[in-house]
Amino acid sequence: MILCPPMRIALLYHGRLPVERYGGTERVVVWLARGLAELGHEVTLLAGPGSRVPEARLVPVDPFQAEHVDFDPRPFLPPGIDVLHAHRPIAVPGVPTLWTLHGTANRADYPPNMVCLSADHMKRSGGAAFVHNGLDPAEYRFSALKQDFDLFLGRLHSAKGWQWAVEGARRSGKKLIVAGGWRPVFRRGVRVVGTVGGERKRDLLAGAACLWMPARWDEPFGLTTIEAMVSGTPVLGTRRGALPEIVTTESGALGDTLDELIAARPSIAGIDPEGCRARVLERFTHRVMAERYLELYRQVIETGSLSSP
Repeated sequence: MILCPPMRIALLYHGRLPVERYGGTERVVVWLARGLAELGHEVTLLAGPGSRVPEARLVPVDPFQAEHVDFDPRPFLPPGIDVLHAHRPIAVPGVPTLWTLHGTANRADYPPNMVCLSADHMKRSGGAAFVHNGLDPAEYRFSALKQDFDLFLGRLHSAKGWQWAVEGARRSGKKLIVAGGWRPVFRRGVRVVGTVGGERKRDLLAGAACLWMPARWDEPFGLTTIEAMVSGTPVLGTRRGALPEIVTTESGALGDTLDELIAARPSIAGIDPEGCRARVLERFTHRVMAERYLELYRQVIETGSLSSP
């Protein structure tokens, strides 16, 4: 359903799309293009050469130039474009423009009309609005039947809290699969499978009894959270960053300390996988994300700016 007259929207991303494995930002840009197109809008994607996004008209741009602070996208824009949505800091004179901050930097010299990924992200980064990331549910496999393992999926960086996941699963008496970039040696009960993508990743997300997300920093969003939930897998995470905006008692449990997470682990077994998926279908799909961005596009087109909260 088209909620407003069709728009001509340009998306700007400096790299090649899509990506095969890691690359949350890249996947979100592709899903946004798909959501906008499914809602009836005309999408032009300025991206690196070799990009393949069927839902958009592709205009190749040099990755190094497109990432530079002085890059001017106007020569690449088709005639009659209504709005430019960039995924890096940019201001384009004469073109209604907004941009999404996918990282955590907070700089006073950022251009206006910055969109963040969550309310917490906006509070910390000073944006004018926020839009939660969304995914395409069709790319994931749902399973109500869970296997005998917990899952940690992400970079093995201390900020991601993987050590808490290993210790928490051990003290909870649960087997743990660690899917990350490198392969440390653990004791019995922990299986390390390295970086995963495609069917392997979908199977792990759908089969896990629980996804551990014990982040030790304030994540702007945390895409893996909704990837697990749409697969029917509840999330056990820290009460930091965007996680309290995503995870409810119907889709997981949150805590402030490792002991709290361990204490909450038994409750995970009582969470309905259908409820986890329903939470994503209601609030975190690519179409929901696109609809929210359309509201911001209209605001920028009509007023030239996003109103700060």
